[in-house]
Amino acid sequence: MSEARINRISNEKGDGGPSLSGITTFSGLNYFVPPKGTTAERPSDCPPGSIRFNTDSAHLEYWDGLQWLEFEATNDELGGGTGSNTGLGNRGLFGGGSVAGSPNSDVIDYITISTLGDAQDFGNLTQARRWNAACSSRTRGVFGGGEDGPSDRIDYVTFASTGDAIDAANLSVARGQPASLSNEIRGIWAGGNPGGDVVDYITIASIGNAVDFGNLTQSRGYCNGLASSVRGVVAGGLVAPTTLNTIDYITISSTGNAQDFGDLTTSFAAGASFSNATRGVFSGGYGGASPYPRHNTIQFITIASTGNSQDFGDATVSLSGKAGCASPTRGISAGGVSPFNDTIDYVEINTTGNAIDFGNLSIARGYIGGCSNGHGGL
Repeated sequence: MSEARINRISNEKGDGGPSLSGITTFSGLNYFVPPKGTTAERPSDCPPGSIRFNTDSAHLEYWDGLQWLEFEATNDELGGGTGSNTGLGNRGLFGGGSVAGSPNSDVIDYITISTLGDAQDFGNLTQARRWNAACSSRTRGVFGGGEDGPSDRIDYVTFASTGDAIDAANLSVARGQPASLSNEIRGIWAGGNPGGDVVDYITIASIGNAVDFGNLTQSRGYCNGLASSVRGVVAGGLVAPTTLNTIDYITISSTGNAQDFGDLTTSFAAGASFSNATRGVFSGGYGGASPYPRHNTIQFITIASTGNSQDFGDATVSLSGKAGCASPTRGISAGGVSPFNDTIDYVEINTTGNAIDFGNLSIARGYIGGCSNGHGGL
């Protein structure tokens, strides 16, 4: 067998290589090696369709003429662990929070939403913090903001693997207690403290620093977000000394200020929220005025319409500082405070009724961020 090794081929001017046209076949049976480099080393002067391997994210990516985007390689039917994760289905993540004896945690847990059982360790955030908020595409979970200063950090993980988060970018305003929501393309954070009525967004596949989207109808922190593929909804929150019944909405693909959607049946702050493509659900939180009693109320909206929320049922425990995530059929709320709690419960989103016990987090904690690869925005 003969072999030819060619280190460089250039054109006649010596300022470039040959152009391959028509049907070009690579005959290697095992693999070919594309160019590679870190996120910081991405070029921006290449033609659309250029391909490289990102050594930070460990993913192939392509240049669309404006930005680098990852090749989508999704598998919603994840599983393969212990506890809840012995089954297959959409994966839910819960990151950060506070634990007894420590103000901040960097723990990320995961569950398989279609099953029942305890959460399992996924990895760690790049920064221990509470009151972060998470959003996601089918491939990436993204955790933004939080209270450790406050924080403007944006971390991401890849659902299909386990491991520690990667520090990718920053919010436009450092803040804790924001709401978060997303479709497959954009991740959005709204409100928070400080920051008040700020709404900013990222492109999830290429994660750069967040840019301004617009403003909420009212400044507030401790609010909750959810989405369909078209519309994002932000509800509740706190303007001391009272909690709010405000519901705002935005069109995710555009930019601009939020508009009034309707009112909650029960005002709340710091609850859990989740959605499928049609229905959004808010669970628990604390309500009223100081000393802010926690409650177990679950209420829902129809995302495509506007109007007031309706009663859904009751959570298994009265808690605030919970995290939420969802598959197309099932909504999950996890953790919380009063005191620090490891409860995970669930509802079937398209029905109404009281929540049912799912299992437990790996460690009891509250003020958590939650997301999944199967929520209503995807």
